[in-house]
Amino acid sequence: MERDFYPTPHQAVPPLLPHIKDIATFAEICAGDGSLIDWLELEHLTCGYASDIHPKRSEIIKKDAFDLKAIDVANCDVVITNPPWSRPFLHQFIEFLMLELNKPSFLLFDADWVHTKQSSPFIPYLRKIISVGRLKWIEDSPHTGKDNCAWYFFNRGEVTTKFFGR
Repeated sequence: MERDFYPTPHQAVPPLLPHIKDIATFAEICAGDGSLIDWLELEHLTCGYASDIHPKRSEIIKKDAFDLKAIDVANCDVVITNPPWSRPFLHQFIEFLMLELNKPSFLLFDADWVHTKQSSPFIPYLRKIISVGRLKWIEDSPHTGKDNCAWYFFNRGEVTTKFFGR
């Protein structure tokens, strides 16, 4: 799809829920059309900040993720987003989240990434992988995608029970 825009399908959310049950607010910084926000708000989470370089809803702030400052997402417990999967973007994005924003983050992308050499610089920040399986990215398509997906939890700081349950 244009500019790597794929609305997050609902099927991606249930596997994540047990891992974010103690979360109150989240930031969605690759928000697109807000579908992930809608799914998470149905589960009684609060979106404290939403932005996208090309927002598809008026309440989503037009902002490049790399222009964010820690203050933008300071009132949010965590970032939860479905970022573009292109490797140059994704790797720069993970580094930005960990080193610039220093914000615990759940990112949805292909499950095979962790099995590649390119993932090795980011493994020190990787705390958890939540398998999702194949998703149907195009709503009216009869087919699912060809890649298995996973939520990756990255955190530069100390791991707490907030993100892993009790």
